[in-house]
Amino acid sequence: MKKEVFDFYDRTSLKSYNLDRTMQDQLNALGSLDVFTRKHCENVAAITCRLCEYLHCSKGFTEYCTICAYLHDIGKIFIPPEVLQKPGKLTDEEYEVIKTHTTIGYEMCMKDLKLRPYAAGPLYHHEALNGTGYPQGLTKKDIPYEGQIIRVADEYDAIVSKRQYKTHIGISDTLKIIIENSKPNKTVNSSDALKEIANNAKLGKNNPAIVKVLIKVVLDDIYYEIACTQDYVDYLDENIKRCKKIEKYYNKMLQSKTEEKKNYYLDYMKMYLIDNETVGSFHNIYDNYKTAYEIRKKKIDNLYNEIKVIKKLKV
Repeated sequence: MKKEVFDFYDRTSLKSYNLDRTMQDQLNALGSLDVFTRKHCENVAAITCRLCEYLHCSKGFTEYCTICAYLHDIGKIFIPPEVLQKPGKLTDEEYEVIKTHTTIGYEMCMKDLKLRPYAAGPLYHHEALNGTGYPQGLTKKDIPYEGQIIRVADEYDAIVSKRQYKTHIGISDTLKIIIENSKPNKTVNSSDALKEIANNAKLGKNNPAIVKVLIKVVLDDIYYEIACTQDYVDYLDENIKRCKKIEKYYNKMLQSKTEEKKNYYLDYMKMYLIDNETVGSFHNIYDNYKTAYEIRKKKIDNLYNEIKVIKKLKV
């Protein structure tokens, strides 16, 4: 029997999976205030959906968890723009304001019957397994699985995406940070006065099993990006070869001593011109093809290098 897959971006799915007008209006309001946060919500939902599938979650839980992820930052609607969109580092006071988006989002969902089932997304996505998260400082036994999944998706997109207030970090370096956050705190040992604190410290912030799955999702995405880029490289290569032929006849035309010969080679050139290309413009177009080709080839090489680094990472 074919496994049923939840496609978050399928329009039919969006209707049948409770992404109704109320929820869309809430998210549209979020997007109108901060385009970065809106895009982040969409990214986290998409990553969460993929994580659930790789974790072999049921279709129903995947639907539920994905919508929770879509709503996870909805509380930022009420965070002052001067704090939310601040280009520099936040002060301690500003960070405390940002942290309130979890409880604000939770309260928003609880007040709306249609959003209430997904209140776990806003409330738990910043909780950490070792108790160092917020808003409640819960530990692994008290953090719902959906919260653990969304946390990893949220952290990955927040670090790897280009935001207005930080520098872009590469994919492999982002994964290294997330892996580091899944490791235990080595500074705490079993002789600590509070045994529970010591036990919690043996955990990292992130669930290692989910982080392992994130690596698989990222690798799949990179391979897909390589395939798409390679298709474009092949297209560019075909056009470069075509332009080479045009250039060959163009040079022969310039060397011709009679009008008859010049027209002969000119006709051949025109046979290879496409769309809005002209004899006068093809050189610029040829140069653009070659430049684009080199850029894309370099991109593919860089992505393969990322893959080599990622495959060596250990969780």
